[in-house]
Amino acid sequence: MIADQIMRMLAPLHQRVMLAIGRAVIGAVNDAGGFQRLQVTLLEGEVRDDVERVQQYGLSAAPLPGADAVILCIGGSRDHPVAIAVDDRRYRPAGLAGGEVALYSNLAGAAGGHQITLKADQSIEVTAKNVVIRAVEKLRVEAPLLEVTGEIRDNCDGGGLTMREMRDKYNAHGHPGGSPPNPQQVA
Repeated sequence: MIADQIMRMLAPLHQRVMLAIGRAVIGAVNDAGGFQRLQVTLLEGEVRDDVERVQQYGLSAAPLPGADAVILCIGGSRDHPVAIAVDDRRYRPAGLAGGEVALYSNLAGAAGGHQITLKADQSIEVTAKNVVIRAVEKLRVEAPLLEVTGEIRDNCDGGGLTMREMRDKYNAHGHPGGSPPNPQQVA
């Protein structure tokens, strides 16, 4: 009898503890303000709007509807949920080696998207349709060897030439009287 009374008294506390942390599915994202706001579905039919999403400083992402979230309900009250982690199993890169880190966006689906991977062999792999690097003053590459599988073009916005075009132009030029010798005459 006393045990039943204690259990009845503890039932509301037990309920709050059990509902303090939950899994959710994201339905919509509002990325306009200071905190990103989500619409999420927690338990079946339990939809919450205007859920604040806390992100890591210096990194921001807008998840797609259908992504998963971990929700923390402040004080165990479902009236103030906060999203503390978001992942999307549909697009997360799998198969990383121990210690590897990947930054990814897969807006094109399983066959597309972008990815930067910090590899275990100390290399960095960038996979993207296009890569644009904007340097305010200069871009410096320090490496004993720079390999490029495609063409390199200088002054690309002003009609510059590729390395191949510059080489062909140089090799085709001549000097009056052949002195110094034309480039193609030099062995």
